[in-house]
Amino acid sequence: MLNTTMQSRAEARALANRVAIARAELLPAGQGRCFSIGGRKIAVFRTRAGRIHALDAACPHRGGPLADGIVGAGVVVCPLHAYRFRLEDGSGVDTECTVRSYPVEVVAGLVIVELPAD
Repeated sequence: MLNTTMQSRAEARALANRVAIARAELLPAGQGRCFSIGGRKIAVFRTRAGRIHALDAACPHRGGPLADGIVGAGVVVCPLHAYRFRLEDGSGVDTECTVRSYPVEVVAGLVIVELPAD
């Protein structure tokens, strides 16, 4: 019984960190949108292929708004200085800078972002 209770608590904590932010069809293909979630600003992108990704909203170089950047070929281009970041994991393409990425899934048409426990 103890193991089941511990497992239920762990599952509850995991669910507490998952936030539904929007209906998937409201995110335009090939663009990003910025959301404030749990005190964080997160840029959510929908590729033209329909995949959805979430990154910190600010470019680590100078704080540029990544949600306003150009999206294509699996990357977002910062609108201020053209730094490129992979949508899949937030790693820099032509820079050592990285952006935090967040797990995302679509459940019953809702985009759900998983925030870290910290």
